[in-house]
This record gives sequence, structure tokens and C-alpha cells, in this order.
Amino acid sequence: MSTDLLNRPIILVEDNPIDLDLTLRAFKGRRLLNPIEVARDGEEAVTMVNSWDESNPYPVLVLLDLKLPKISGIEVLKCMRGNKYFSKIPIVVLTSSSEERDVKLAYDFGANSYIVKPVDFDKFIDMAKNIEIYWNVINKPYKQ
Repeated sequence: MSTDLLNRPIILVEDNPIDLDLTLRAFKGRRLLNPIEVARDGEEAVTMVNSWDESNPYPVLVLLDLKLPKISGIEVLKCMRGNKYFSKIPIVVLTSSSEERDVKLAYDFGANSYIVKPVDFDKFIDMAKNIEIYWNVINKPYKQ
């Protein structure tokens, strides 16, 4: 991975402390070098997006839960897609909802991928590792 990509953060929007911890541990286990910036609810995520400017490196990836307090994940997704700094950043919805309505809304508003969080610990760790491998190693990101 290029040095440029290693300096770009991954944004993790997750309100569940257990899922947050599992995701961070999975990334640490892979020795992920990208900084992780965490928003613990939708309002925090929207504030982060609205305060972003060209002095910050563009995120390489956003992992977004849909079931968030204060502001829903769908509203956060709309905000991100309407922001010039986040409009082309890959956004992976990572949620417990497998409802078809949620899947449709996420894609309608610009999600690049929709993943239902596994309940099993080992499968959750594997899923987080696979996300990191795909979006940071295999995928060729758009350079803004």
C-alpha cells in the first residue's frame, strides 16, 4: 500500500461499544497502519463531515452503522454524499439490519457496499479483516 494511503484515515461510525471494540481489534490484528477516526453516533458523524476541510487527508474508507442514536445512518450517508470531501469516498454500511428496505435505502443514497454484521465473534473478526484487505489492498481508490 502506498504511503499516501497509509496516512489517510478510516472513519468508523459505530455506537455499539462491543462492535466498536471488535472492529478495532480486528484492524489491530492485521497491523492496520491507517489512523481510525471514530464517531459514536450520527450527530458526531455529521459534525465530523461538516468540519472536514482540505487540510485533513481524505478518508480512504467509511464504515457506517445504520442504527445510530441522534441521527440515523441513512441521514449520515446523505450528508456524506452531499459533502465535496466525502462524495467519492467508499462507504461501507456495516449494520445488524438485514431488512430489504434498509439495503435499498443505503444503495439509493450512495453506499458502495452493504454488510450485515455477523453475530459470531470469529466471523465478525474475519469480516473486519476482509473489509480492510479489500478496501485498502485490492481496491484502487480515487485520488482527490
